[in-house]
Amino acid sequence: MEYDVLMADGEAAANAGKPITDVIFDFGNVLIYWDPAAVMTPRYDDELVERFLDNDISGFYDINNLLDGGMSNDEGVALMRKTSGDQWADMLQYYLDNFVDSLTGVVPGARVLINDLKAAGIGVWGLSNWQKDLFPIALEHYDILQTLNDRVVSGYVELRKPHKDIYEHALDRFGINAAGAMFVDDKAMNIVGANEAGIRGVRFKDSRALRRLLIANGVDIPAVLQA
Repeated sequence: MEYDVLMADGEAAANAGKPITDVIFDFGNVLIYWDPAAVMTPRYDDELVERFLDNDISGFYDINNLLDGGMSNDEGVALMRKTSGDQWADMLQYYLDNFVDSLTGVVPGARVLINDLKAAGIGVWGLSNWQKDLFPIALEHYDILQTLNDRVVSGYVELRKPHKDIYEHALDRFGINAAGAMFVDDKAMNIVGANEAGIRGVRFKDSRALRRLLIANGVDIPAVLQA
């Protein structure tokens, strides 16, 4: 799937061309950067970190998905210890204990884009796969997440992207209609999931490109100035 292109396939095709009234943002690598390797480098060499983050070796992303779906940190570590062994479980515990270091900054342009959308009367919302034990850390350290009108976080509702039900849950909670909504995420499969729920989607790579796309689709926000 291409980046920075408005996708309206499947159920979302009926909403192609309709005015955008609401933008729903993923968090990781869309509003704030998430880099699990950044946590590990103080204690583990690069080769070991690479192996830890190789799902075929450690099962890290399998466990991370379960955590996103509502499993507690302690349950996740215990399961990794059972399925993958002490070394990877101990590394997972270190990652969880030092999770704040995986959040490496606000994505350039994201904060101003959200403010401009709000000033234009566009609803701004959040929908993210995130562990319930770890999300409060992100919320405390990154006030950009608090500027959204509301948020749905997978670990609390025990639903996960890209499954259709979490998008429908978000629409219901936010009180908005899929016809006017657009979803922004860095992963292609999550855009496919949004389309299945009738929501147009954009695979995110660059805030400036996203701004231009929104303007091209009728959203009245300040343009990127050129020389």
